[in-house]
Amino acid sequence: MGKCRVIGLLSGTSMDAWDVAAAELTTRADEIELRPLGHLELPYPEGLREELRNPSPEEGWSARWCRLDAETGRELARAARIGLDELAAGRAELVASLGQTVHHLVEHGRTTGTLQLGQPSWIAESTGLPVVSDPRGRDVAAGGQGAPLAPVFDTLWLRGLLRDHPSARARCATAAALNIGGIANITVLGEAGTLGYDTGPGNALIDAAVSLGSTGRTSDHGGEIAARGRTRTDLLEELSKDDYYTRRPPKSTGREHFDHDYLRRRLAGVPHVDEADLVATVTRLTALTVAEECSACSADFVVASGGGVANPVLYAELRRELGNRGIELSTSDEHGVPRAAKEAYLATLLGFLTLHGIAGNVPSATGAAGPRVLGSITPGRDPVRLPPPHRTPVRTLRVLG
Repeated sequence: MGKCRVIGLLSGTSMDAWDVAAAELTTRADEIELRPLGHLELPYPEGLREELRNPSPEEGWSARWCRLDAETGRELARAARIGLDELAAGRAELVASLGQTVHHLVEHGRTTGTLQLGQPSWIAESTGLPVVSDPRGRDVAAGGQGAPLAPVFDTLWLRGLLRDHPSARARCATAAALNIGGIANITVLGEAGTLGYDTGPGNALIDAAVSLGSTGRTSDHGGEIAARGRTRTDLLEELSKDDYYTRRPPKSTGREHFDHDYLRRRLAGVPHVDEADLVATVTRLTALTVAEECSACSADFVVASGGGVANPVLYAELRRELGNRGIELSTSDEHGVPRAAKEAYLATLLGFLTLHGIAGNVPSATGAAGPRVLGSITPGRDPVRLPPPHRTPVRTLRVLG
């Protein structure tokens, strides 16, 4: 039996906060038990966020990215220290950091590189703990896209949910886990196996639309702006023409595709759109594209998480679109995983898997040549002592409490 207390760190493509979670994970034969110890959302420094989104052209590129990598690393180190002290009572064996994704390099439809900032040495120095970082790079080197990584959590977790809840298993043939961050992704667990990919924008275009307005805001908290607007069908049609939606999975995307400039180019093709209508339209686009992908995968039971679930307009649109297709929708909170913390708990799982020599990617989701143990390990204060590799294939994840 392997047991480990892990601090998980990340910031999603929305760059709205540092997500921190602490969990105690244990292997039991073909199952991993995850006991949540708590989670935090720490404010993202406004200056760092702005620099990452719009790097200064006046500074040389090498100096700029060196500085930003170090600054992000120091911020993650601060977040890890807070998580260790406030969530884990000062005791943990490992930190797992997904860092801050700033770019996926895609050439001719193939991901050839991925860049996450947040130098792990700062985390190791601050906490004294070993750090698992850069889980995406190994998957890319194996021919994958480095994303999405959520399917490893979702596949194991959905299996556990369906096993422990016979009524849910009886009423659904194909279950899906949906995460709406800056980008939306789904993991579909059906009779043919697991399929996972990015469906397209989650909050990315909503945030971009708000930022283009005159309010000075960067996101539509509570869906307030979208609630005042109406869907512009001409703009919705223009946005829906993006060929990303017609590509076959595995596929992944990011803010480097769905950003401010993307939205400006699409707006150039339609008559003037006011701010409320713009935000309402891109909110509907997210709901519509997610629902279409869930339907295309024959999902009949969807569990949603991520920051987008907290937007009542987006969630209502999504519920309506899925309901029209006969698909049941619930949130991860209803099944024991706080929707705002799911990806931070994913980070704890990925670190635990790496430590125990267990593959952390799902090749059918990322397109990698096969299962791979992900990430690099930065030693902490003491030499790294790896536990014996876990030899039994892991099939389920049970979230306790």
